[in-house]
Amino acid sequence: QVQLVESGGGLVQPGGALRLSCAASGRILSIDAMGWYRRAPGKQRESVATMTSGGSTNYADSVKGRFTVSRDNAKKTVYLQMNRLKHEDTAVYYCNADVRESFLRPSQNYWGQGTQVTVSS
Repeated sequence: QVQLVESGGGLVQPGGALRLSCAASGRILSIDAMGWYRRAPGKQRESVATMTSGGSTNYADSVKGRFTVSRDNAKKTVYLQMNRLKHEDTAVYYCNADVRESFLRPSQNYWGQGTQVTVSS
């Protein structure tokens, strides 16, 4: 079984910064894409930033230039550096990863439990 554990959420003022971390553990052969999604109150979950194992990234238009996704493959950890935070960034942020547990099985998709980010003065 694979677990994704997020950390780093909290309360921050507009214009501030936070760094989220997500560590994967368990039976892991390799990890393909890792990334972050969020669900704001009353809205559907949306993709924020993702990174492939090769380093290619994809960002939501609303966070380009402010958020940076990175990963440490040796630590099986993905990060999200969030700068110049806005009220509209308030959401529960979820880590997501495509994990390969065996040569005999295709990658499976896993979610973390979510971490709350609140941007408020």
